[in-house]
Amino acid sequence: MTPKKVKVGLAQMACSADKEKNIERYSEKVRQLAAEGAQIICLQELFASLYFCDVEDYHNFRYAEPIPDGPTTQHFMALAKELGVVIVCSMFEKRAEGLYHNTTAVIDADGSYLGKYRKMHIPDDPGYYEKFYFTPGDLGYKVFQTRFARIGVLICWDQWYPEASRITALMGAEILFYPTAIGWAVYQDQATNDEQYQAWQTIQRSHAVANGVPVVSVNRTGREGDMQFWGGSFIANAFGRLLWQAPHLDECIHVEELDLTDSDKYRRHWPYLRDRRIDSYAPILKRYIDD
Repeated sequence: MTPKKVKVGLAQMACSADKEKNIERYSEKVRQLAAEGAQIICLQELFASLYFCDVEDYHNFRYAEPIPDGPTTQHFMALAKELGVVIVCSMFEKRAEGLYHNTTAVIDADGSYLGKYRKMHIPDDPGYYEKFYFTPGDLGYKVFQTRFARIGVLICWDQWYPEASRITALMGAEILFYPTAIGWAVYQDQATNDEQYQAWQTIQRSHAVANGVPVVSVNRTGREGDMQFWGGSFIANAFGRLLWQAPHLDECIHVEELDLTDSDKYRRHWPYLRDRRIDSYAPILKRYIDD
């Protein structure tokens, strides 16, 4: 089989309260990644601001903007066209007055807007008060045919749900991208930190194994209030093997070449899709299976 290779790029960054500065810094990283050969570039979750969901504050709604007509989408559409790269761009979407989503726009290499994915699973935990800001996604799971590959996009808390990755893979995604913002509370002990990070990486690598597609997970780093974002962005191949992992505390960029024909090889030798008992899965639609 003729190899189908694509170079994916990611930037793991710390953010500031200055939205314009964040966009400027990320634009420079996109340029650097493109210069290093990246064809599909994924930005971390809500990269244009601090992670404001650590508090419930109405003032933070000022960060939201329409997609694709808002200035941030338009800026990265122009940049994608200039550089000939695909950009996966995570933003705070203002859909209508009083209606907001955690959304990722996908921009093709000619600068055209391919569509959006709205985060389906919305957490509500100490330090992650996302239900205050975001309405759950209502577009369903999505795949996007870009110039270089057919990609699926899920966002942060979605990464803990095998159902989301399975459905996206069944829709034909050749790569799963996870823009993310997750970290450690600064008062936690190191053993808890290690356990949490390993669980986070393991669940996503398991999505690669179960679905036979590579996974690209892009997290932020830096300390914001009582949260140290744990970085650790990584890329796994279509059998979950770790190809690259970022440091926890440092900013970095990386380009990795993936051979998308590997999916066929792994799926032939480990035919999970062939052997799925779809006739037996109706109970998964229940919240919990009581006696």
